[in-house]
Amino acid sequence: MKRSKILPEIHAGSMADIAFLLLIFFLVSTTLPNEQGIVRTLPPNCETGDCSAHIIEQNIFRIQLNKQDELMVNGELIPIRELPKRLTEFIDNNGDRTCNYCQGASLETGSQNPTKAIVSLTTARESSYKEYIAVQGIISMVYLELREQYIRKVYRKKFDELSEEEMTRVRKAYPLLLSEASVQ
Repeated sequence: MKRSKILPEIHAGSMADIAFLLLIFFLVSTTLPNEQGIVRTLPPNCETGDCSAHIIEQNIFRIQLNKQDELMVNGELIPIRELPKRLTEFIDNNGDRTCNYCQGASLETGSQNPTKAIVSLTTARESSYKEYIAVQGIISMVYLELREQYIRKVYRKKFDELSEEEMTRVRKAYPLLLSEASVQ
């Protein structure tokens, strides 16, 4: 007579339970890195059909980031650390002297009014994302500082103490008008 080998059975039910518990453990205990991004609100759609605007060259602050990550502001090559100062001087210039809250020197090289100041950012497609984010961060920081300065001067409050209506007025006093483009 032939003898048959009896193989022991492995109960896989408990293995599936263990694998499921490990999966849940790693899903719950793993932290995902926060992605860096830029919070921007897109402009509303043009309702009228002709959305062109007459913009005076004096009100445009041109920033260019080339493929070597060099920064050019209004045709002049500058280090990135100078950008906040130049941008602040441009936005808060009060060139037309109609701004009663501005602190600028009313230079011809700066904007007429913060409400008319446009920041034009042009990047090369080969520019690094890191430098692009750094420039965007500086732009946001400058506007935040100017708005906080305005809040202290006009409302004599802290940023988090403002009502929604006051916050809207602050955004209108220093609107972030940003034009972005990339070039080959």
